Amino acid sequence: MTAKRRIPLSYLGKRLVHVVLTVLGIAIINFFLLQLAPGDAADVLAGEAGTADPEYLANLRREFGLDQPMLHQLWAFLQRLFMFDFGYSYRHNMPVSTLIFERIPATLILVGSSIAMALVFGILLGVVAARTAGRLPDKLISLASLLFYATPPFWIGLMMIVVFSVKLGWTPTGGMSDIISNKTGLAYVLDVMRHLALPAITQAVFYLAIYTRLVRAGMLEVLSLEYIRVARAKGISENRIAYHHALRNAIFPLITVAGTNLGAFLGGAVLTETVFSWPGVGRLMFDAMFQRDLNLLLSILVLSSIFVVLVNLAVDLLYALINPTVELR
Repeated sequence: MTAKRRIPLSYLGKRLVHVVLTVLGIAIINFFLLQLAPGDAADVLAGEAGTADPEYLANLRREFGLDQPMLHQLWAFLQRLFMFDFGYSYRHNMPVSTLIFERIPATLILVGSSIAMALVFGILLGVVAARTAGRLPDKLISLASLLFYATPPFWIGLMMIVVFSVKLGWTPTGGMSDIISNKTGLAYVLDVMRHLALPAITQAVFYLAIYTRLVRAGMLEVLSLEYIRVARAKGISENRIAYHHALRNAIFPLITVAGTNLGAFLGGAVLTETVFSWPGVGRLMFDAMFQRDLNLLLSILVLSSIFVVLVNLAVDLLYALINPTVELR
């Protein structure tokens, strides 16, 4: 029995330093990019109030701290960031942290469901395609993968709403639950799952196509190796060879790709949550962008980058643990 591999503390220290520097760089770059965009929260609030009086605008900017020099605003934001204080949303009239953490569960449910769906069905379809290479099932799966990969996810979402919600009436057109029903317990869970079905499928289909092709290619490569022929010669069943011997080695690249795709899942959640009116962080980010709530928008971007960088670190560590041939530098 082989000993479990240990991750050197020096390697963890270097990676954590990289995490801090990466997040800091992302925060600074996003700050300056958002400053280049025209308008601010004062303009939006003045427009909603029906007044564009210069004195009123000046008072708003002074109240929000927008009259300070850009570098001063950046330093103030970084200070709050290191203290885990994300400031105040004057547009929503509440702390930014409260706004974001209220929406995180909805986004985690959507992203987690779509990732799980893409991984499970991507692996199953990839294995089936590899085992039937060149035959009808492989051709159908490959064609479907190509179509899903080439089709914009938001268009798939809109078509699903038209077909399954408007025409057939099987699912709701949007939202996370039926607000007026006041369901609780299991009834509420089932209601959320009913609302979740279309956005999760919409979010998953693009990556399902990628994972299917990736698993298929990995399986075909592994199935041609010598130890697989030896396993067949020993009389081991094809199902055991495929799922126990071949898949264990073919799935390694999928772990890395799925980890690096997490940022794309979060980015795609902005469109998916907007199309389906899903009350998550992505929809909040979309609203903050149009409301010029730069403090809220920047805080969401920084928190998302922290989450993605930490998950990528965890994936790298997991890959090193399950594959001892990986060198840690």
